[in-house]
Amino acid sequence: MAEKPTSLISLFRSIKRNRRLTFEMTKREIQKKYRGSVLGLVWALITPLLMLLVYTFVFSVILKSRWGGDANESRADFAILLFAGLIVFNIFSEALNQAPYLVVQNVNYVKKVIFPLEILSWVSLGGIFFHAVVQIGILLIVQLFLKAYIPWTVLFVPFILLPMFLLSLGVSWFVSSLGVFIRDIGQMLSLLTTVLLFTSAVFFPISALPQSAQVVFRFNPIVFLVEESRNVMVYGQVPDWLTLALLTVLTAGIAYAGFWWFQKARNGFADVL
Repeated sequence: MAEKPTSLISLFRSIKRNRRLTFEMTKREIQKKYRGSVLGLVWALITPLLMLLVYTFVFSVILKSRWGGDANESRADFAILLFAGLIVFNIFSEALNQAPYLVVQNVNYVKKVIFPLEILSWVSLGGIFFHAVVQIGILLIVQLFLKAYIPWTVLFVPFILLPMFLLSLGVSWFVSSLGVFIRDIGQMLSLLTTVLLFTSAVFFPISALPQSAQVVFRFNPIVFLVEESRNVMVYGQVPDWLTLALLTVLTAGIAYAGFWWFQKARNGFADVL
């Protein structure tokens, strides 16, 4: 079997050529998730709200945590800040956990020579971002109801989500190809996402850590994106444009590296599956 093209140009050609197929498959994937359920798409609202209530109860009621140690902070403040961080983190977390099964659960596509397997990661990310947008809408409504305002800086949210999308896409391509050859990688990654959840500044501001720990934590790009998401959606602060631009370039490189790896590995999929 001939090797699949790996150039940057071939990546953009794949995006353009398969955009309609990607859109239709993403729409079908979202509909399939809720097909047959009584509440349907309402589950997209219930699930994140339920998890938000659980986390808020545990951290602000049982553990009596305060965001940054502010004694005047309300439970609503804690909930909004926590939710903002969870939305961004869950994009990467869900992409990472779905990736090992993208190819192995679509063996029929592997056997079709003309099917563009690389779009499976696009479809996965499309569904994840659909739910993220729904959750951002919930966050803004809750903030408007409880705080009576929505900061204008929420307009910068797409600039925060872009590097997260690129990072998740590159990792998804890389992991989905590994999942074909290493079947227990899914269990390994579920443990990794749990560790990342508690080390990505989701439940606390990075400023609450000692300076030496902050230096270590900031090597995790998710920390920066989680912090910036709170800044633009809750605090009304303009993003750190320089760091954001550098991170976008870095994650674009990761996305292309993931595509290159996937294209190199895909010739062996049919032999394994």
